[in-house]
Amino acid sequence: RNKVPVTTRRDLSVVYTPGVARVCLAIDKDPDLAYNLTIKKNTVAVVSDGTAILGLGDLGPRAAMPVMEGKAMLFKAFGGVDAWPICLDTKDPDEIVAITKAIAPGFGGINLEDISAPRCFYIEEKLKKELDIPVFHDDQHGTAVVVLAALLNALRLVKKEPQDLKVVVLGVGAAGVACSKMLMAAGVKNIIGVDRSGIIHKGRTEGMNFMKEWFADNTNFEGVSGSVSDAMEGADLFLGVAGPNMITVNDIKKMNRDPIVMAMANPDPEIRPELAAPHVKVMATGRSDFPNQINNVLCFPGLFRGVLDVRAHQINEEMKLAAAEAIAGAVSKSELSPEYIIPSVFHGTVFKNVARDVAAAAMRTGVAEGDKKVVSAFI
Repeated sequence: RNKVPVTTRRDLSVVYTPGVARVCLAIDKDPDLAYNLTIKKNTVAVVSDGTAILGLGDLGPRAAMPVMEGKAMLFKAFGGVDAWPICLDTKDPDEIVAITKAIAPGFGGINLEDISAPRCFYIEEKLKKELDIPVFHDDQHGTAVVVLAALLNALRLVKKEPQDLKVVVLGVGAAGVACSKMLMAAGVKNIIGVDRSGIIHKGRTEGMNFMKEWFADNTNFEGVSGSVSDAMEGADLFLGVAGPNMITVNDIKKMNRDPIVMAMANPDPEIRPELAAPHVKVMATGRSDFPNQINNVLCFPGLFRGVLDVRAHQINEEMKLAAAEAIAGAVSKSELSPEYIIPSVFHGTVFKNVARDVAAAAMRTGVAEGDKKVVSAFI
């Protein structure tokens, strides 16, 4: 439904010809006016090729549409952001980049969704370099932000510091890599990644790609090799973004005191919560029917709200850290418990807090381009 009714000849002449010509000429003279005079200021494209749909895999662009439509609904419901689902009938990374660049003038931001690894890394990095609007692969960074938020609160319960943790990441794809980078940014130093071929380490040749090579160079500095079971020895945090039933109770028992387990594979986690719970301090999953759901919805609506409001041209690490801290801060000291380390999606202020803190971080780091009077409302 139109926000402004078109019921008279005058209305018609204003919204279309001849009146619209004045708007076109104004934007032609000053392209920045597109943010004030068109929908660009509040729109995000949700772009997918359907190659990594939730836990379902490569279903293609048509079957991806319901997920992208649902994502668009959540953008609007929780962030007031108008989002368009755009499913592309190509798997070629350069074609995806070219198409996204071609439609970018109509949007204030790009949300990449459900694009398989390692292609997703290339696509996001190329678009970030070549576009002047923010590009955000939610499967990577939204997951990482919410994981860090949950971890910050879990550490308050177990009284440990990020720099002292041993972390095992099972699944070194889009989410696993981004979560590892976010944990590093928060101070975690000892991370061991595991995939189908075992522990990732320098010199490994089986099952490697350019991103796993990066992972080998920047984690596991002791050069540990072996299986996930070997990696679990003395671990403080297990972070699962792989698949169902990948670890056992015996693996959990190998962990350090007061272990934290985030088994986030959907619909079935890496270990069933009822099996792990007796042996862990904090248990989290990606499901809504268990406590401590790690849900990207806590991040992306508020994050993009803040980004669009200050016209940030990129989303940097400081902004993502600000989002994580805002989400963690929504759980008060009196509310915090092993069963409640992360707020509900229906928490009253979490999205506003994320938007405010992300906008403020954009201002501090010099990536906000909006009207300073608008920006100042967030400080």
